[in-house]
Amino acid sequence: MADPPVETTGTLLHFIDGSYAYAGRYVHPDGHPVHTHSFFEVAVVMSGAGLHHSPAGYQELSVGDVLLLRPGVWHGYDGCTDLDVFNCCFSADLLQHELSWTREDPLLGYLLWTGPNSAQRRGVLTGHLDSIPLEECVSQLEHLEDLRARPFDLHRGDVVGRLSLFLSCLARALAGEDLGASRPAHPAVLTAMKLMEADPAHHWTLKELAAELHLAPGYLVRLFKSSTGLPPMAYLSRHRVELAAARLLHTDEPISRIGEAVGWPDQNYFARRFKSHYGLSASTYRARFTRA
Repeated sequence: MADPPVETTGTLLHFIDGSYAYAGRYVHPDGHPVHTHSFFEVAVVMSGAGLHHSPAGYQELSVGDVLLLRPGVWHGYDGCTDLDVFNCCFSADLLQHELSWTREDPLLGYLLWTGPNSAQRRGVLTGHLDSIPLEECVSQLEHLEDLRARPFDLHRGDVVGRLSLFLSCLARALAGEDLGASRPAHPAVLTAMKLMEADPAHHWTLKELAAELHLAPGYLVRLFKSSTGLPPMAYLSRHRVELAAARLLHTDEPISRIGEAVGWPDQNYFARRFKSHYGLSASTYRARFTRA
């Protein structure tokens, strides 16, 4: 089996060699230190036990538990007893391009785009798979793992297809638990999300956003909360902290400039919003996860 296309710099994990997705099993005999990564990660617990630690808190793990983490989220495993996890990792670029259609799917849109950042999840979505859906998801992961030894440029369609099948299986299995999404998001909500994401540094207000969509502000809030669990400005805040985390990890820009670039020129406000989401100050986050 080919080695995973992942490299570690300090406590940051990132893809190498142009890879976009892979799957593989890992056993943590006693634990794994806190780290972060520049890609999406889904971890399915196959056997053993342990404690998962992230900005969302602590969670005891058992067979069938699932963790989905968005890029930039830090996490680690403590007190493990031969914790065996099947990891699936894929790049944010893949979600923005080949898998961009998932935003408009009622289940996948929640699983990947809005669910991890709604409520107080802070970029982490959890769930549990019973035996039959667990078997179906693992089957797709095994097919995706088999593709690791093949040139990605010749099997890109296979990788994207298998990844899509796995994510669809996962979304359906978790739908009865927590997703609660049974219909596509309103087109106005999708348009609002794309407008804010296209220009996060703009000083967006609810009134301006609603005017762009020719809707009453109160009606837009109700539509947005129904689809994402968040009002529009809270969704924008989650997007901004993710952008800030990426710049902290991958550039040497001053923190003050990063705050301004993502739409928060007031540094005190930027500091509060970042720490509220990740549980760490921006300077601590950068020092902890980028030092060589």
